[in-house]
Amino acid sequence: MKNRMLRSIGSALKGFSIILKEERNFRIQNIVAIIVIVLMNIFPLSIVEKGILLLLIVIILVLEMFNSIMERLLDIFKPRMHAYVKDIKDIAAGTVLISAVGAIIIGVIIFYPHLKFFLTFIKR
Repeated sequence: MKNRMLRSIGSALKGFSIILKEERNFRIQNIVAIIVIVLMNIFPLSIVEKGILLLLIVIILVLEMFNSIMERLLDIFKPRMHAYVKDIKDIAAGTVLISAVGAIIIGVIIFYPHLKFFLTFIKR
């Protein structure tokens, strides 16, 4: 039982490592996630605000991973590519884009009051 769980965790970490090495967008999203987490600890955010930001980070990263999975699966069919394959890839990428834009908007809503206060404090 313990060995199965360790193998499962090992496989998951290997998958994370693969996408981190091979997918530029995923690396960028992880850098942004780290920046957001640092800002979460600098500014006095409520527990709810922190929870929302962490949830958004997880959603974006998971959607990007599913987008990469979808692209790899569809690339298997590339030699006899159906017209829908490109559409499916574009729709999957659009899903990540919409969620990222939504996360940015929510992030601005959460951070703006704190940044505004911080900037007015620095100006004095």
